[in-house]
Amino acid sequence: MAEIHLKSLAHSYSKDASKPSDYAIREMDHVWEHGGAYALLGPSGCGKSTLLNIMSGLLSPSNGKVLFDGVEVNHIPPEDRNIAQVFQFPVIYDSMTVFDNLAFPLRNMKTPEVQVQHRVHEIAEVLELTPLLKRRASNLTADEKQKVSMGRGLVRSDVSAILFDEPLTVIDPQLKWKLRRKLKQIHEQFNITMIYVTHDQLEASTFAEKIAVMYDGQIVQFGSPRELFERPNHAFVGYFIGSPGMNFIEVQRSANGVQFGNTQVNLEPELVELLSKIPSNNIKVGIRPEFIQVWDEPNHDAYCCDLVHVADLGTYKILDLKLNGQELKVRLEEDRQVPKGKVYISFPEQWLKLYVDEFLVELPEEFEGESA
Repeated sequence: MAEIHLKSLAHSYSKDASKPSDYAIREMDHVWEHGGAYALLGPSGCGKSTLLNIMSGLLSPSNGKVLFDGVEVNHIPPEDRNIAQVFQFPVIYDSMTVFDNLAFPLRNMKTPEVQVQHRVHEIAEVLELTPLLKRRASNLTADEKQKVSMGRGLVRSDVSAILFDEPLTVIDPQLKWKLRRKLKQIHEQFNITMIYVTHDQLEASTFAEKIAVMYDGQIVQFGSPRELFERPNHAFVGYFIGSPGMNFIEVQRSANGVQFGNTQVNLEPELVELLSKIPSNNIKVGIRPEFIQVWDEPNHDAYCCDLVHVADLGTYKILDLKLNGQELKVRLEEDRQVPKGKVYISFPEQWLKLYVDEFLVELPEEFEGESA
C-alpha cells in the first residue's frame, strides 16, 4: 500500500493557460494515506477522471508533483508505478478464459506458475469467480466481466493502490449493492489503498471511510460521510450531498445577524462580529431539510411559511414551502401530521450554517465551547 501525495498539483489541457478557468485541475495539495478506502466524488466535468489519470501516470500534470511514499513519480510510466486502475468499462481479453485473464498480469511479470495458480484461485474465491474460471470471458455478463477486471487489479500482491474510475456504471442496479459490499470486504482483507471515483453520493458513502468532494477542478472538502452531511465546508457540498440537498438563502447583514426581505435570522454575537470583518457581500445561510424544526402550532420564535406542495415518499414526506418569497424544502417524518395551508418552522442554531463566497464561516472551536 502507498501514501499518495499530490503536491502543488495543477493541470491544464491548454498550452497557454493563464487564468484559473483554464485549468481542469486547479492547484491543490492533498494526501491519500496508506491503506485508506477513499471516494472521489463530484459531477461530470469536475476533474475526477483527470486527477485519477494523473495519479496512475496516464497523464502528466502541468504543474506540481505526484509523490508515492515521498518519492516523485511524475516521470515514471504507469506500468512501473505498482498502481492498478479499474475503468468504467471492463478491460479484459474476451478470447481468454477467466483464469487466464486473472493470471495475465502475473505471467507478464514472469511469476512462477505455482504462485500464479495459488494467487488466481485466492482472488477468484474472494470475488466469487471460482465456478467461472474455465469459462471464456466473452460469455460473461457485464457484472461478471467487471469482477474479472477488478480481479486483474487485485491479483498482483505488489500493487500499492487501486484506482476505480466509476466501475459500477454499467452494472445492473440490483447488483451494485453486492459489488460495493464486496469491494469493502476486499479492502478490509488486503488493506490496499483504494480510491473510488464516482458521481453517485450513495456509492461514495457506502464504500469510503473518507470522501473528497470535487467541484470546478478543486477538492472543496475532504471528510467522512457524516462530516460532509452535517458540516458542509462549501455550498456545493451542501447542495450535492443529501436528497434533497441543503436549502440556501441569499441574505444581507443586519444588526443581530442577517436578513432577507423583512425576515430576520439571528446569529450568535461572535459570528455577527466575525461577519462584519469580511468585506464580501456574497452571503448565504444554509440548512438541511432534515434539520428544520416544524412546529404543530404558531410559535413566537417560528417563521410562518406557505405550504406549496407535499411529496409523500413513504417513510417520510418532503414539504415545499415559501418563506418571504424564498423556496425551502423540509423533511417531515411519516408519523407527523402535514400542516394545512400555513407551516411554522424554525432554524436550530447548531444546524444553521453561514457561507461567504460559497465557503463556510464558523467560529473557532474555543468560541463554540463557550457558547455550549
